[in-house]
Amino acid sequence: MANHEIERVQTGVRLEKRLLKVLKALAELKDISLGDLIEGIVLHAFEGRAPFGTETLAQIAALKAVYGLDLDAGASHRLIETGKDGR
Repeated sequence: MANHEIERVQTGVRLEKRLLKVLKALAELKDISLGDLIEGIVLHAFEGRAPFGTETLAQIAALKAVYGLDLDAGASHRLIETGKDGR
């Protein structure tokens, strides 16, 4: 497989707090950066492919329990921020 030269940019993305905690913990478990994890998830999603196997999904379930993340894909378009500044 060939390597691809890319240019990365810094971005200010707002994410649900518990979701971010799970993502950071998963990246740490996989020994990759948060950015690399998100890029991998998005590239898989763009091809309609699942980004995670059975073992990683079990790790994600455990992390969701640790951080109290009870959201699922169905919640993705029904999230409402608390407070006027999202806090």
